[in-house]
Amino acid sequence: MSGEPEAPVVESDTPTGEEEEQTFPVSTDELSSLRADLKTAYPNDYESLSDSYILSVASKPYSKDPTVRRPLEYTLEKLTDVLKWREENAVGMEDMLKMAESGSGGTDEELAKAKAIAESLNYGFMYWHGLDKEGRPILWIRTNRMPWYPDVTAQINALILVADAGIKLMPSGITDFVVLSDSNSPPPPNPQFMINLLSALAKGYPDRLAFLISCLVGSIIQFVMKILTPLMPGRLASKINLIGQEDCNETLGKVLMNGESDIPMFLGGPCDHDDLYPAGGSYPEKVVKFDYDGMLERLQKDVQKFTEKK
Repeated sequence: MSGEPEAPVVESDTPTGEEEEQTFPVSTDELSSLRADLKTAYPNDYESLSDSYILSVASKPYSKDPTVRRPLEYTLEKLTDVLKWREENAVGMEDMLKMAESGSGGTDEELAKAKAIAESLNYGFMYWHGLDKEGRPILWIRTNRMPWYPDVTAQINALILVADAGIKLMPSGITDFVVLSDSNSPPPPNPQFMINLLSALAKGYPDRLAFLISCLVGSIIQFVMKILTPLMPGRLASKINLIGQEDCNETLGKVLMNGESDIPMFLGGPCDHDDLYPAGGSYPEKVVKFDYDGMLERLQKDVQKFTEKK
């Protein structure tokens, strides 16, 4: 991402905490109209937004009057902004991994970008693993693995790469994902990374986050949240839950597909994530040490199992 990003604009349509957010019906004709307008504006990327996601965005309450649905024009503007953001920030990310591994295939600047993304992935601080009880993919964040002096652009590019890959594998009808963060021993907060992260979530992935649970919250995370909350869209801020050790097992047991048996060892459970996602990666001899393909294969299998049980 180039330049200094602006902080996201705050919306006022805040859901009521843990209560299910109200949605409104969207007709087939309205969906067709939105799809046609998006195709006209972005013919090469409009299909990256599924019908289910378009319906999800269109069905939300309007920020200026939560008792009614978002106007179709508002939804179209929101989705067009997503495609514009993707055109500027998310094109060709998967090709970057191939370029990093081969060491060729682009300009010197592109190759440097590719290697930086690979290096960010190799920390193993972010990966998809498993589903929640509703079939939503879970993005795990291991803050203790994050570098103290991060390459902010590379970290955000790695997030875009991983997020897009997980979204493509979502079960039919699922449009959002869950983030579970091990926040026990994070490095000092990097303000520019936090602002860039919020910008990416607000502009590139609106209505994608179902909720975020930050576990074993200490003073650093509490300090970070005081900085972040005023910058967040209201709907995003309401989806973040900070929990301590005493509530960790019970809370995660209600979220994870197989209950407490899916809680990882680093949060006091029996599930060994480190065997699949070791710090530093699974392939020390490679440039891309992180097992990116294995992550996606495991997620695809979990999605298939969930779909077959429905």
